[in-house]
Amino acid sequence: MLVRDAMSSMVLTIGPAHTLRQAARLMSARRVGAAVVLDPDTYGLGILTERDILVSLGLGQDPDQETAGTHTTTDVVFACPSWTLEDAADAMSHGGFRHLIVMDRNEPTGIVSVRDIIRCWAPVRRAAATVAG
Repeated sequence: MLVRDAMSSMVLTIGPAHTLRQAARLMSARRVGAAVVLDPDTYGLGILTERDILVSLGLGQDPDQETAGTHTTTDVVFACPSWTLEDAADAMSHGGFRHLIVMDRNEPTGIVSVRDIIRCWAPVRRAAATVAG
């Protein structure tokens, strides 16, 4: 199975000036754990995850003052839609993160998460266990 089969094509894109509260509100409304942060001034692309927001809150920072740009991970590993789910899982495991931005023709076309991979693998594993048992 490929990343294109598992990824969410509904990409939440925010700007670096969004506050962490605004980002959390948007992520919650869309029921996603990450947002792509696009900086039109630098053409930079990064990711803000729920973990980034939690770390900021844990440090006692004000979510109405802290911006997405300050907490964005810019050293991003990107996935291709043609990667296998094993490739994506290996990248996540090696990098210690749970989301990959999926790029196609230099454009973010989706996000694949650990949850997406599990959702795809679970029925296959159940079916294999039924056949073997």
